[in-house]
Amino acid sequence: MTASPDALYRPALGLLTDLYQLTMAAGFWHAGLAERQAVFHLFFRRAPFEGQYAVSCGLEAAVGYLESLRFSEEDVSFLATLKGVGDRPLFQADFLARLADFRFACDVDALPEGSLAFPHVPMIRVKGPLWQAQLVETALLNLVGFPTLVATKAARICDVASGPVVDFGLRRAQGPDGGLTASRAAWVGGCAGTSNVLAGRLYGIPVKGTHAHSWVMAFPDEDAAFAAWIDAFPHNSILLVDTFDTRAGVSKAIAAGQELRRRGGDLAGVRLDSGDLAALSRGAREQLDAAGFPDAAVVASSDLDEYRIESLRQRRAPIALWGVGTRLVTASDQPSLGVVYKLGALQEADGSWRQVLKRSSDPAKATLPGALEVERWTGPLGEAVAIALRDAHEAPGEGPWWDRSQEAPSDLEPASRAPALIPVFEGGRRVWTAPPLWEVRVRARDERRLLPAEVRRLRGGSPFPVLLSPNLQERRRALLDAAP
Repeated sequence: MTASPDALYRPALGLLTDLYQLTMAAGFWHAGLAERQAVFHLFFRRAPFEGQYAVSCGLEAAVGYLESLRFSEEDVSFLATLKGVGDRPLFQADFLARLADFRFACDVDALPEGSLAFPHVPMIRVKGPLWQAQLVETALLNLVGFPTLVATKAARICDVASGPVVDFGLRRAQGPDGGLTASRAAWVGGCAGTSNVLAGRLYGIPVKGTHAHSWVMAFPDEDAAFAAWIDAFPHNSILLVDTFDTRAGVSKAIAAGQELRRRGGDLAGVRLDSGDLAALSRGAREQLDAAGFPDAAVVASSDLDEYRIESLRQRRAPIALWGVGTRLVTASDQPSLGVVYKLGALQEADGSWRQVLKRSSDPAKATLPGALEVERWTGPLGEAVAIALRDAHEAPGEGPWWDRSQEAPSDLEPASRAPALIPVFEGGRRVWTAPPLWEVRVRARDERRLLPAEVRRLRGGSPFPVLLSPNLQERRRALLDAAP
């Protein structure tokens, strides 16, 4: 039996937010803007890990949060205790009364989990009353940013590994919730299993594991430790061999394997967790093969990531299975995705729409105006060609479409075009059913396979084309020129 991750966010987590979301919402009420329709986009500015893409993840938890979003009596009472300057109440009573009656009423469209995401391309679009669309910013960033980061890290690791990758990271994760989120995201990104038993229970992820050095150290010697292990777990016989001396440990594991064979079983493998993994794995492979155990796997752990695995493969390390922990679940080389949530359009009092953008001296921080539609362009064989953006209030139109990174017309032509965002909520009513997690995992794998090889490189890859419609490009330039 498995559970959906949105169940973890079913409590009414109205206060899972930053204070300024609530003060802005109250300010919109005070200014008479609260019920104006607005459009916000959630996206990231730069792809993580010096790559060119991300694997979107976390939508199911975000949907669970939005569907159950309420402000309890205790929440409202707490907010009433907050004080401003002069020890006066921060929030007016009429605003707190509105919170007590809160019901989410926005439209939400999003990339399906497992889809590839690219810089400045909306992963989630929220349209609805300004105060509500603003209020959910912090939680959405929290629920989507971290799992997307870990799913992307897992995808990079799995793409470079020569065999299955197992998530070993729970013990180093950022708390229980971080560990569960990371294990689920790692599975989406391509990991073959997890050591996290609760993640296995909740999400149906295969649970994998061996034993620790403490098992060996609890016995008089390795011979006794390995004999006891295969006696207790004859069908889980991967032995950790580097507690004292790796080469000697492999010899003792082979002796244990021979005893297991006499009982009708077989040695599944040995695990290396320290030292020069390339040299040690070659030595272990030679010892196992010479002893008649060609099917026994050499498993490696020890602070692995995509760069170290790539290096080990270049050195022809005969490692069949990789246990990746700390650097995966903490995304240690980039612990934040830098995901943002920005206003793109606001309805005026007369019903017309005003497109807005954020201007910045850093071009990467300038946003795109409007309510953005996202199209996936594919080639005749289904290969990914480009992502195209246009305003939802304009007709699709014809080219030349503009390449955002090159600031020049593009000559790309798709064989087919399809919307990338799917409806999730309509007027606050959930209209989306979460797919099974294996389907999300398959989507992530298949979309990466359809991506050009130069975009998938670990370092120095080519940006995936993100095209702007002629009207969107013209409006963006006009707003940038007109900004004070």
